[in-house]
Amino acid sequence: MNSLISMGEKAKAASKALVTASSELKNNALKAIANALINHSAEIIEANEKDLENAKQNGMSEALIDRLKLNADRIRGMADGVLALCDLDDPIGKVLDETVRPNGIIIKKISVPMGVIGIIYEARPNVTSDAAAIALKAGSAVILRGGKEAINSNMKTTEIMRNAISEAGLPKDLIQLVEDTSRNSATDLMTLNGYLDVLIPRGGAGLIKAAVENSTVPVIETGTGNCHAFVDETASIQMASDIVFNGKVQRPSVCNALESLLVHKNIASTALPVICGRLKDAGVEIKGCSETCAILDYAVPADDSDFAKEFLGYTISVKVVDDVYAAVKHIDKYSTKHSEVIITENADNANYFTLAVDSAAVYVNASTRFTDGGEFGLGAEIGISTQKLHARGPMGLREITSYKYVTHGNGQIR
Repeated sequence: MNSLISMGEKAKAASKALVTASSELKNNALKAIANALINHSAEIIEANEKDLENAKQNGMSEALIDRLKLNADRIRGMADGVLALCDLDDPIGKVLDETVRPNGIIIKKISVPMGVIGIIYEARPNVTSDAAAIALKAGSAVILRGGKEAINSNMKTTEIMRNAISEAGLPKDLIQLVEDTSRNSATDLMTLNGYLDVLIPRGGAGLIKAAVENSTVPVIETGTGNCHAFVDETASIQMASDIVFNGKVQRPSVCNALESLLVHKNIASTALPVICGRLKDAGVEIKGCSETCAILDYAVPADDSDFAKEFLGYTISVKVVDDVYAAVKHIDKYSTKHSEVIITENADNANYFTLAVDSAAVYVNASTRFTDGGEFGLGAEIGISTQKLHARGPMGLREITSYKYVTHGNGQIR
């Protein structure tokens, strides 16, 4: 705990440099990070290979290994995500609201940094650069605590970024990594009151649950993704097949991947063989309700727990439902409130679905894979919030700032 307190002290001290830092200085630091990631990509890949070898020896699934893997293209993507923040407006110092009171007092609501942000995340080393960069642009220091699966990748990436921002003229302690990956270090970070202003957990259901239940630091809850697609009776089966295939297969290990398919009973016998046949050919296991299994001889029976699972791999749950109302009822019961889509040509059903489904992102005729900070035009994201307080959906720059009231008078008293 003492080492974390020391990190917290350093982070608070370093964060003061960002309070008055110009947008130009912050952008220069971001450009330095991006360039350093590219220039040192061979070192990052070498460190990542150690993590990949450990993952294979520990029996990690192929889907999670893909999530862990870094190569030149993915590192360039990390650098591009950092650079994209330079093109976005500085979220700090914005006048969000201004009021002139009858007594002449002027009250301005102005955006300000959070201060120090803690991030706990699992086996996705790209989060290291995303989180550090977005926190810096938003005026905050960050303490990162990644999973043991990516510790070598995270250490090397953090070292490179710290050196880069130091050369750009900012304190390197704006970015720090907890190198102890034991459970105790995560628990200690959750109770680092007085140093952390907010904690953001990114990962599986177990991590999110532990942070929500054990943290004494304010938490922004990012959610697991049991994402649903409902194929309405008026849907284009070809469109539905394309959207479901993309949502499930394009990258199954991420939180906006599709996990559950609901199909209207009136088109189930026609739509399921087309949609699920394509999934089967791609290696996806179909776990279905009794009606699904009666239509598809390769489907295996699903139990109630399957409809609640975030598989993060090549498995999908499938259920035949009576109508859009039954689909929404099913989603209400099993969804993690992340992302859901209706595929339909019926405007009334689309409208009902978007109003009735209580998730952070709701789509009509588009893949759930778009629930992403970059795809939403926010630049790199720090996570996808499934709660309703403070932030919801992809959290970009604006979502990780706070505000204060600045009041100007000329001698007024009450």
